[in-house]
Amino acid sequence: QVQLQESGPGLVKPSQTLSLTCTVSGGSITTNYYAWTWIRQSPGKGLDWMGVIHDDGITYFSPSLESRTTISRDTSKNQFSLQLNSVTPDDTAVYYCARLNRESDYVDYWGQGTQVTVSS
Repeated sequence: QVQLQESGPGLVKPSQTLSLTCTVSGGSITTNYYAWTWIRQSPGKGLDWMGVIHDDGITYFSPSLESRTTISRDTSKNQFSLQLNSVTPDDTAVYYCARLNRESDYVDYWGQGTQVTVSS
């Protein structure tokens, strides 16, 4: 059973950088045919896909967030991370990490989500 757990600050000031880490257990982030993604949901809005890092380390981002987003990984810790620069209150959301099955293009495991509020 794959489990994902997000961690990081719950409060970030405007213009600063939001940093979150997802720790994965029950499966390796380098296993073929899987990718590891970040998704967020702002109050009253739908799910917003942010970006993904594939098993080979290649990253892809939402065009609307690409200029502000970095996704990286630490294979020794089986973790992957999100950095979102220059945040504004519009970046307030619940942030989820998840596993994407690249063969089926289906997200099959989710973290529980972590609330991040951008406020001074």
